[in-house]
Amino acid sequence: MTLSLTRRGLAGLALAGALTAALPGLAQTSGDPVLIGVSGPLTGPQAQYGAQWKQGFDLALDKINAAGGINGRPLAYEFEDSQGDPRQAIAIAQKFIADPRIVVEFGDFSSTTSMAASPLYQRGGLVQFGLTNSHPDFTKTGDYMWSNTVPQSQEQPLVADFAMNTLGFKKFAVLHLNTDWGTTAKNLFVEAVKADGGEVVAVEGYLPDEKDFRATLTKVRATNPQAIMLESYYSDGALIVRQMREMGIDLPVVAVGSVYSPDFLSLAGDAAEGVYTTAYFIADSPRPEVQEFVSTFEAKYDAMPNSFNAMAYDTMNTLAEVMRRYGTTREDIKSGLGQISGISSVMFPRVSFDPETRRVSGPEVTGLVVKDGAFQIYKP
Repeated sequence: MTLSLTRRGLAGLALAGALTAALPGLAQTSGDPVLIGVSGPLTGPQAQYGAQWKQGFDLALDKINAAGGINGRPLAYEFEDSQGDPRQAIAIAQKFIADPRIVVEFGDFSSTTSMAASPLYQRGGLVQFGLTNSHPDFTKTGDYMWSNTVPQSQEQPLVADFAMNTLGFKKFAVLHLNTDWGTTAKNLFVEAVKADGGEVVAVEGYLPDEKDFRATLTKVRATNPQAIMLESYYSDGALIVRQMREMGIDLPVVAVGSVYSPDFLSLAGDAAEGVYTTAYFIADSPRPEVQEFVSTFEAKYDAMPNSFNAMAYDTMNTLAEVMRRYGTTREDIKSGLGQISGISSVMFPRVSFDPETRRVSGPEVTGLVVKDGAFQIYKP
């Protein structure tokens, strides 16, 4: 397979494996690159998310390598296509662990796929850094599993609190992806609602490739909920709300933060109006880190970033800072993640990790609503 190492002014170097890197500022970096392994979907039904990761990674590398890389060495990554398949993720893990050039691994996209490979990374002594792995058990395999994703065990109670105590809904119907991620999210949301005195009158799962939700929505409408909760990604969530409005169902919709994307707005069209969600990354935030990210992303890609772009960008910058401060061996990175604090971030005001849970410490969530075709901070 012929792969590319991408720089400003340099392309077309053939490597064995899917090697992708951004190495601008070449006068300021030299030597062999510090190499990160990425396992994620570039083909298959989740390919759009792998593409969005790459946008975030590449934008971060523009900045990192222009500033001298990792203490003078360029930073690069090798992206292997898992297709979102746990079996492929296991094969990729074996490859990365055996390759001494790989100093840390990012991915996979879903927690289920990532967790299939986690025991290998733990035994192999290679940090598996989950940038979209919200399953509460992801970091429990061992001390080589770390994540800057807020786990569902924290996120779902926050969403439930927003829906009930800010928006005032008490009676829900829940539609969820019938995957490990979607089922776990649904269970935690239902648990949080009931613990706060609310009621869940319907729960309906759907397959990732499902396109026609009308029968499910008819069934849900008959239960008379006050609001519909979507445990969905932005593509399926957009399709659900479109079909709801086409059927004349005008119930309020609350959705997990995965729908926070310009693509949700474009796919759902007018049906997105009034949808509520929560997010950690907000493109309208006045924080300088966020505005720099948004402006450079728009300049590079002629589009607004979403949370998947932001998380990839943050992840690359976070690990770059860990390596600058603590070193580039596999053990240096594992040790450094447990010590570092105060990292600049677009997702969170500042990043540090709880060394026990190996998750971001003290995350905060912001309530949003779609108004006039845009996500806006919800104001009661």
